[in-house]
Amino acid sequence: MRAKVSHTEAPLPSVHAPGKVHDGGTLDVACEHYTRYPEDIALMRSLGLKHYRLSLAWPRIFPHGRGPANQKGLDFYHRLIDTLLAAGITPWVTMFHWDLPQALEDEGGWRVRGVTDAFRTYAETIVRAYGDRVKHWFSVNEVLCFTRLAYGVGLKAPGAQESEKVVNQTYHHALMCHGFGVQAVREHGGPGARVGMADNSFIPVPVAETELDIEMARRAFVERNIRVLDPIYRGGYSAAYFAAVGNDAPEFRDEDFAMIAQPTDFLGLNIYTGYFVRAGTGGEPEVLQLPPNYPRADSHWLNLNARAMYWGPRLAAEVYGAPEVCITENGAGYDDGDPVGGEVLDLHRLDYVRACLNELKHVIDDGVNVSSYFLWSLMDNFEWEDGYRRRFGIVHVDFATQTRTPKLSAHWYARTMAENRVM
Repeated sequence: MRAKVSHTEAPLPSVHAPGKVHDGGTLDVACEHYTRYPEDIALMRSLGLKHYRLSLAWPRIFPHGRGPANQKGLDFYHRLIDTLLAAGITPWVTMFHWDLPQALEDEGGWRVRGVTDAFRTYAETIVRAYGDRVKHWFSVNEVLCFTRLAYGVGLKAPGAQESEKVVNQTYHHALMCHGFGVQAVREHGGPGARVGMADNSFIPVPVAETELDIEMARRAFVERNIRVLDPIYRGGYSAAYFAAVGNDAPEFRDEDFAMIAQPTDFLGLNIYTGYFVRAGTGGEPEVLQLPPNYPRADSHWLNLNARAMYWGPRLAAEVYGAPEVCITENGAGYDDGDPVGGEVLDLHRLDYVRACLNELKHVIDDGVNVSSYFLWSLMDNFEWEDGYRRRFGIVHVDFATQTRTPKLSAHWYARTMAENRVM
């Protein structure tokens, strides 16, 4: 997609800041979906896709963060949604997937409460615009990534390294925006509208399926997701949370939690990794370090523990009572080479996704309500700090020519969808 480049006298957008992205990659062109969406949707249809999860770009709708909405941006998504529906593909829309308007970042971004007011207007605008056709909404995507990893660790935009107190404040503002997204869908989404969050929750996997290790996994699920899932499902920060953060607790108002904890229709889980848990010293959950040769994708953070696809939905249902789980992302990022003889033989990706789908069937058979699964991703795209080196797509993109080539995994996935069974 194309992104507006700031004038030289203005601060550079985070993605253009030197040293922030591998090989200096930017979003100026990427996979050029902005102009090629008709052929991309035709490709989706040829593969047999019936549902497509997409994200709206907040800066495209409100280039300055506030003020009048950009009609050209709104019109683009009207065209995209209408083309999807005409192809028999249901759009599932994510309100926020990390692209904050630069003007809001210049004001402090997720550090300051003002971002929540801007998001509230944005959420109301897009639901009013598309709610007659869009009935599946996700509020925000992966709070951890645009808070801790963006403002604490410095890996994601804007690449800052703030204090723990500031990081906790960014979490709180993100949760408030989730609440405003839910509110917008309830008020303006129309009949049949449904909404939830897409979260990359920490997924503990019991080393052995014993009662003790399973209990350790339950406890670890709460302890490691306490900043996001606890406020949403339990209506506030817990005593354990305050004990953990001490003087670094965020500033908040009591009424914030009525917004944050509004009932949602489902929990979206982005599941890529899982971590083994057992009973440690003193009966506390112990998260085991993975050995160096444990299977991983080329994305160093992506361990290939397919069992997480079973335990993520099960723990969300058992621990927090999530009435429905959507698998909003799952896949593997590799440094795939260019097509040879018109093929990309990504057997490693195919095998991992196949193992995950088998685990998903297992948890559904065990009674957990998992309603949907979205593979990340359809096409190779821009992967934030990894730029264009790391490829998650089942369709190869030549970023010089914009040629799309379905990989072996795409052909396998098409058959899996067509026959509704793991091939």
